[in-house]
Amino acid sequence: MSSDESQRSTSNSLANVVLSDGDVARITDRMAHQIIEHVAKIDFDAVLLGIPTRGVPLAVRLAERIARFADVRLAVGSLDITLYRDDLRLRGVRPLADTEVPAGGVDGRTVILIDDVLYSGRSCRAALDALIELGRPRAVQLAALVDRGHRQLPIRADYVGKNLPTAPGQTVRVLLREIDGRDAVLVEDAIVEGET
Repeated sequence: MSSDESQRSTSNSLANVVLSDGDVARITDRMAHQIIEHVAKIDFDAVLLGIPTRGVPLAVRLAERIARFADVRLAVGSLDITLYRDDLRLRGVRPLADTEVPAGGVDGRTVILIDDVLYSGRSCRAALDALIELGRPRAVQLAALVDRGHRQLPIRADYVGKNLPTAPGQTVRVLLREIDGRDAVLVEDAIVEGET
């Protein structure tokens, strides 16, 4: 990997590529196999709900891989958590995303929430609140491409692509080709004023 690929400079941060396109593909395949082993082979009525923005294409990818590896077709949808976030007053107005519930709803089904990065646990808490508005699932699980630690709530993922220890001041960015044109995971370090 060249230094150009491993570091990217922006006006306020330095970013290191910690997962490449191939890494993201391998991790997604492994997560699909874990879901097959624990859910898909015993509960054909499970639902994958992606949390916008990047959780939605991840849910679609996982469903495609599960279908390819196990010939099991799980329903896929999206769950907008915007109105359930506890930081609305701090961050100002945010655009609403779509909530798309698969046919048959969520009542009595295993729902697997899909997110790109698990950090404080607050997005997952918001997702649980949003999900309860839709119905009463039999069970709820969580899958995250990256778990960076620093939880503020007692939440853990059932399926983790990569545990990525980070410092609180760092930012983890997941890039997906459906949205960003390429697959990668970056860790950005804030630049201290006056640093070169």
